[in-house]
Amino acid sequence: MTTIEARDQKPEARAEESQVAHLISHVRKQFPALDRIHNGHPVAYFDGPGGTQVPRRVVEAMSTYLYHHNANTHWNYPTSAETDQAIQDARMAVADFINATPSEVVFGNNMTTITFHVARALGRSWGLGDEVVVTELDHHANIAPWRALARERGVTIRSVPFSTKTGTLDWSALTSAINRRTKLVAVGAASNALGTITDVEQIGRLAHGVGALIFVDAVHYAAHGLIDVRFANCDFLACSAYKFYGPHAGFLFGKHDLLTRLDVPKLEPAPDEAPERLETGTQNHEGIVGTGAAVDFIASMGQGTTRRQRIVTAMGALHAHGDALVRRLWDGLGEIPGVRRFGPTPSEPRTPTVSFVVDTVPSEAVAVALAERGVFVSHGDFYASTIIERLGHASDGVVRAGCACYTTVEEVDRLVEGVKAIARGAR
Repeated sequence: MTTIEARDQKPEARAEESQVAHLISHVRKQFPALDRIHNGHPVAYFDGPGGTQVPRRVVEAMSTYLYHHNANTHWNYPTSAETDQAIQDARMAVADFINATPSEVVFGNNMTTITFHVARALGRSWGLGDEVVVTELDHHANIAPWRALARERGVTIRSVPFSTKTGTLDWSALTSAINRRTKLVAVGAASNALGTITDVEQIGRLAHGVGALIFVDAVHYAAHGLIDVRFANCDFLACSAYKFYGPHAGFLFGKHDLLTRLDVPKLEPAPDEAPERLETGTQNHEGIVGTGAAVDFIASMGQGTTRRQRIVTAMGALHAHGDALVRRLWDGLGEIPGVRRFGPTPSEPRTPTVSFVVDTVPSEAVAVALAERGVFVSHGDFYASTIIERLGHASDGVVRAGCACYTTVEEVDRLVEGVKAIARGAR
C-alpha cells in the first residue's frame, strides 16, 4: 500500500487495518520458529505453501496426548477411552472447520495417500466408457490417483487446460469435458503454484448436472479461505493439516452416504461404520490431536459464540491480511526489471502466493541468495509439474513465495528488496 492510498482510506478501513496488524502481532508471539536468526537476519518464512510453521499450542496438545493419554482405541481402560475422546474432539473441530458433521470426517496420513485410497475404491465400479475429468492447474496428488484408473480399470481421463496468461482454467474446455460419461471431476480449490482460486461451487453444479461426483483438493486453499462443504456441495474434499499450522496429517470429507457405500479395501474385523471404515490400520493419534489443535488455533483468531463462528471471522481477517500482502508483493516484484510473475493479478480471486522468475538467474540460485538474507522461499515445480512445464520452466522451476498468518508488511518488503538486489546483480 502506498502513502497516497493510505491517506485516501476511509476511517473504518484504517481501523480494520489497525485491528489486523494488532492480531498479527499477537499471532506471531505464538510461533517459536519466528525467533530464528540466520546470517544475522531474523528469518522471514515464505515457504508456507509447502508447509507452515506451527504454533506452540499445537505442539503442546500433541505432547500432552503422548505423555498422558497415549493408547490404542476402543478398550475399557482410561487412556484408551481418553484417546477415543481425543479423536472425536478432533473430528468435531475439523467438522466445524469445513462445516460438516463429525461422521463425515476421515483421518489419514495426508491428502495424497487419502486420494489414492478413495480413487481405488471408486474405481472398483468403473471401467471402459467411464470418464474422469482432471485439470492442468492441479497438484499431481489430484491427478495421478485418477490417472492410475486409466491403467487399472480402462477409465478415460480428460484433462482441462489453463491459460498461462491468466493462470485460470479454460472454462470452455471444462464444460466441454464434462458429459454424461463423466463419473467424477477432480479439481483444486486453489493452485499451490500460482495461487489461483477456482470456483468449485460452479464446477460442482456442472458435475452434478450430469450425475457425476466432485473431488476437491483444498490443501493450498485451507490456510487462506473459508471452507464450506455444504455451500460448495462437495462430494469429497481432502486436506493436509501441515499447510494450515498443524502437523503432518491429513483428513477427508465425504458425504456420509458416500462414505457408507464406498467400496474401500479394509480388514474384516475393522469397523464398518463411517467414517472409521476408511481409516485403515492404527491412526496417527498425536497427528489427529494436533490437527484439531490447529483448527482451534485458527478459531482463536476470530470472534463469536461458536467455534464455527470464530473460524468464519478469523478466516475473514486472514483473507483481508493476505490480500493486502499479496498486492504489495505482486506490485513490488512487478517494478523490478527482469522479474516475471505468474498467475492471476491481485484483483482476481487468489491466495497470497506468488511464483516468479528472475531472468538469467536460475530459480535455485535466487532461493539460495534470498536464504542468505534470512528470507526463506521454495523453488522447483511443487508437484504441480504440468503448470511449470506449460510456463516453460520444466528444467529450472520457478521461485514461490507464500504469505501466512504470521507474515508482515516488513517481511514482504525484505523479500522484494532481496529480489531487486539479485536482479540488479544479474545485469
